[in-house]
Amino acid sequence: MSTLGYIILASLVGAVLSIVCAAALSFAAPQRWIGALVSVAIGALLGAAFLEILPHAFEAAGDVHAVAATVLGGILVFFLLEKLVLWRHFHIGDDESPAAGTRDRAHASAHGGHDHGRSGTLILIGDSFHNFVDGVLIAAAFIESPALGAVTATAVIAHEIPQEVGDFLILLHSGFSRTRAFVLNLATSLAMFVGALGAYFALQQLQGWINTLLALAAASMIYVAVADLIPSLHRRTELRATAQQVLLIGLGVLMIWLAGELAHGG
Repeated sequence: MSTLGYIILASLVGAVLSIVCAAALSFAAPQRWIGALVSVAIGALLGAAFLEILPHAFEAAGDVHAVAATVLGGILVFFLLEKLVLWRHFHIGDDESPAAGTRDRAHASAHGGHDHGRSGTLILIGDSFHNFVDGVLIAAAFIESPALGAVTATAVIAHEIPQEVGDFLILLHSGFSRTRAFVLNLATSLAMFVGALGAYFALQQLQGWINTLLALAAASMIYVAVADLIPSLHRRTELRATAQQVLLIGLGVLMIWLAGELAHGG
């Protein structure tokens, strides 16, 4: 098989397999568990951003300050994006009847007070950046050698599964149906295929953008975890609930750390 054939096969299998495995794990959880599993998702997001993505970006960067500035700028951009989503929701809501508003509030209450898709929309944008970069890394490895490409693709899949589980939980928490969450996550995962093809035909040009894309992906994860998900945990202030949340956040971080250790052969 040609190098391009290996790249196409690895990126498609990596994208689809990670999504299918993550969906199977996420959808097996009963509805009543979703609130608790959001804590795990927070840990997975923060772990992926601070233990994997940012260290890689900083190590490869010629200018560490530029990467840090991109993360800061990305957080501000995602803040503005969320404002636009909020504006759209409430602008449309102005034309709704009081009865419709009551139904919406009842529906949100029944589903744990979801946020009308805000955090889900942001995480899909950030995940697209991350998957695109993964595709670039897979292509670069296969261009170097088929063996290195196979190892890199395996590492990407191992790393993506726990992160995609977190993404699924965030989409469900945001009010997305399971079918829609699966379809949208699958669509964003195909950015891996786009990144791989783009890297094969224009690797030198794309190499300069990798750190920027990584920084934006990390910014989206940090923003969603800190601005959208953590505040929802403060609704439960009792000591037992707080202890459970801390443990579950730690579990999410541990999942990412273990996946990273396995991926890097640690």
